[in-house]
Amino acid sequence: MRRIFLSLILSLMALPVSAEAVSRELSAMIERDETAIKRLSKARVDALFRRVSTGSVGSIQYTRSFLDALPAAQGGKHLNCLSEALYFEARGETIKGQFAVAEVIMNRVASSRYPDSVCGVINQGTGRKFACQFTYTCDGRAEVITEKSNYARLRKIAKLSMSDLPKTLTKGATHYHTTAVKPKWSRVFPRTAKIGVHLFYREPRA
Repeated sequence: MRRIFLSLILSLMALPVSAEAVSRELSAMIERDETAIKRLSKARVDALFRRVSTGSVGSIQYTRSFLDALPAAQGGKHLNCLSEALYFEARGETIKGQFAVAEVIMNRVASSRYPDSVCGVINQGTGRKFACQFTYTCDGRAEVITEKSNYARLRKIAKLSMSDLPKTLTKGATHYHTTAVKPKWSRVFPRTAKIGVHLFYREPRA
């Protein structure tokens, strides 16, 4: 694409045309590209996320620019559950830290000790005092998403985390807490990683 773009510019520069004509032609080309992107089917967008997650289109970069270059993440209730969990649990974290929190949730989904769905894991214990697994689901406060652009970015993280993305950041962690607290279980659970303000732990093996 860059080569075509450069070639077009050089071709136009070689012609006796005005700067205004060059600007019109470039604007038309950009508009055509944007229209083509908007027409991508859901299947093709999902395929792009899978290709990124498996490394066939570069590798994961824990940066905003990398995420912003991806198309909007579309999905069902489980994508919504994970996106909301990331928003209320980790929206102030680094991009890498947000991926790590998503990884913990997906590690639980893969474990026989927890529910076998994303929404099931996140809502486990919700409604029972001191029994919820994720504080925001039972703190008694209405959860309102106000940072729309941040939430859109977190949906992309959720989409990638639910794909075949290798989950190696937390080394199998199923628990985490911020550095501001020290729950009792953290004294016996092996710590696997520290990313941003979160410490990550794996359950002791039986």
